[in-house]
Formats: sequence, structure tokens, C-alpha cells
Amino acid sequence: MSALKKQKTESTKERVVLAYSGGLDTSVILKWLSEKGYDVVCFCANVGQQGEDFEAVKAKAIACGAIDCICTDLRKEFVEEYVFESIKCNALYEGRYLLGTSIARPCIAKEQIRIARSYSAKYVSHGATGKGNDQVRFEMCAQALAPDITTIAPWRDPEFIESFKGRKDLLAYCTKHSIPVDAKPKANYSIDENLYHTSYESGMLEDAMTTPDESMFKMTCNPRTAPDSGESVRITFLKGVPVSMTTLSDGVTKTDPLEIFLYANEVAGRNGIGRIDIVENRFVGIKSRGVYETPGGTLLRSAHLDLEGITMDREVKRISETMSLEFSRLCYNGFWFAPEMDLVRNTLEFAQKDVEGSVEMDLYKGNIFVTGRESPKSLYSADLASMDIEGGGADFDYQPADSQGFIRINSVRLKVYSALQKKLKGGK
Repeated sequence: MSALKKQKTESTKERVVLAYSGGLDTSVILKWLSEKGYDVVCFCANVGQQGEDFEAVKAKAIACGAIDCICTDLRKEFVEEYVFESIKCNALYEGRYLLGTSIARPCIAKEQIRIARSYSAKYVSHGATGKGNDQVRFEMCAQALAPDITTIAPWRDPEFIESFKGRKDLLAYCTKHSIPVDAKPKANYSIDENLYHTSYESGMLEDAMTTPDESMFKMTCNPRTAPDSGESVRITFLKGVPVSMTTLSDGVTKTDPLEIFLYANEVAGRNGIGRIDIVENRFVGIKSRGVYETPGGTLLRSAHLDLEGITMDREVKRISETMSLEFSRLCYNGFWFAPEMDLVRNTLEFAQKDVEGSVEMDLYKGNIFVTGRESPKSLYSADLASMDIEGGGADFDYQPADSQGFIRINSVRLKVYSALQKKLKGGK
């Protein structure tokens, strides 16, 4: 028996915690769940959306029938436990996407489950569509954290889908039930934003040849119009995590994790850094076009990667790169709280133990140029790398003549392969 059918047979109202934004879809879902006999507790997560009036969101939820609306400021937790974790792990999906939406979902889902427990709710709900990744992410996280709590997904419910076949039906429902609707014209694309990134998809962007409208960007300026002077910054890490950021022109320094990231967004954004336009593969099997702005994440990840170059052992780096790919895949697909993710994260945590030091970079019209790096745990030796010092100095017994045997041993398999190919071709 479905959660909705079960509710109709019970005399007492069950509680459901709805991930609520105050927008059209979740406002309709709120009223619809109330009509189905649920007491709805709305939950709105503050993960750094720009210009959000959370008091207005709360008032609208109550006016639409919610018995309560909880707005939780998750920005600090989001940065420290998800954003910096992703930077530490060099997260990058399909070589391009910095996972801005993906890493926010487990943060939100964890708080939604906490609220559900506090209200003794047996159900949670969301407004994610039946074609996207978010339905998977929210529900996989919820199942991992609270397998006894059931998720109601209206956009997969046949009755809901039959009632609401498009925006016109949603608006008509709002009119019928006196649900206030934003009178401003709706943008011809959808937006998801948090302090890590802003993403744009759907609508006009579904045509892969349509150029994004410059007016839609929120976090970055056009690289062409960025300042001609550029800026220089110094970013310091401890165990792979950013601990300070300084702009070298004025000496402004940030050391609080949230302030570091917001400042990285500000500085990188005004220099046009962090825009991408890609087609990616959703977990559900659909290709999707997305336009993303991730200024601070792009900047910090670039610095982190460079610092790994002088602090991380070659073989540790090789293995950690494989783990980074796996971290990105698991995160994108919604497995943040899975045991395999624990394995990957613990492996990468060990790999980051000596990633300590500072990187200096120039930012110029959408570009990042590393100009220097230093670390108290550097594995780099100028003497060993020098073409002018034989043997690499007193601390190293490296003789160029040793390379002859090294090359001979490593080429054995190549000679064997070549001989086999020659034999298969008849000795020609």
C-alpha cells in the first residue's frame, strides 16, 4: 500500500517534513499533502542562496497550511563538511563539473531527517522531478540515514502527475486555493543556487546550441569585462583544507572557513573565473545540458591541486587521483552516506596529511596562473632536480648513469611486445 493510500485509512494525521523553497512547485505540494490528510512541517535550508527572504518563506508556508516551517542556516556546516571536503578530494565529475548541486543535497537531507525525528514524522517529501538526479540524491541519503522513514515523491505519484501536467495546472491550483504566486515573469530556465555555485538548466538551455544570456549570471562577471589589472592571491592549506586566503594588493586576509569561501567567491567572481557550459550524464541515464558558475570552488581547487604537486608522493598521488574520480561519481549519484564513500573519504584523508603550505596565483579575465608555492613538508628538491648539480647534492645519491639500467629494465616488455607483433606479421 502506498504512503498516500495508507494515510487515507488512518484516523490520526501523520506528519511529513517537506523540503520547501516557497516556489510554485513546493507550495502546491504543501497544499496537496495537506489535502491528503497530512500535517506538513516545512523545512527550508539556507545553504547560501542569494537574496532569499526566509521570514517571507516561513510566512508563506504557514499561510498555505503548514503546521510549522523550520529555516535552518546550514552555511557553516555546508562549507566545512561538504565544500571543503570536495576541494580536499579534488572532486570533479566527468572532468568538468565541480558538483555544486550534488554536495548540497546530503547536507540538506541530513537536516531534513533530523527535523523529521524531532517531529516524530514518518514521512519526508521533496519537489524533485522524476527525470533528474535530485530525487535519487535526496532519497538515497534519506534511506541511508533513516531507513524507517518513507519518502513521498509527488512528481512520481500518478495522481499528482495526472492533476498537474504543466505550469498552467499548477497556477490554476494556486488560484483555487489562494496560494500567493510570484507575479514576476518566470525565467526561461531553472536555477539552483547555493554559496558553492549557481546552476542553470532546462527551458531555452535544453537547446544545446543556445548561447546563455549574459544577464542570467549571478556570481561572476563576463571574463571579457573583468578588470584589466587582475588580482593576486595567496591561499594556505593544512591537511588539504584551506585555512587562510589573502589578496596581495591590499593584504585583506580571511581565516574563518565560511569567510574564506565567501571571499574566494567574491575575488574569483569579479575576475570572471568559474563559468562552464557542459552536457553531462545524469545517473538516471539522461544527458543534460547545464551552465554553472563556481568561482570560489574553481580558485581553491586550482590552488589545492598545485600544492599537492610538491607535497604528495608520486604513487600516493596516482592512487588518490583514482579515489577522487570515485568520490566524484559517488557524490554525483547520491551515495554520500554509503560505506564505499566512507572508504574513499578515509583513503583521501590519509593522502592529505602532508598537503600543507601556500600557493600564490594571479587571476586575470577568467584565468588562473600559479606564480609560486611553498610548503614545510615539500618533497621538491631544487638540488635534485637541477641540471647543474651532479648527483642531486649531498643528501641524494642519484647518478645520471643509473638511468641507463632503469631505461633498459623498463623497456624489456616493450621489446617483447615488438618482437611478438613482428612475428604475427610474418617477420616483416
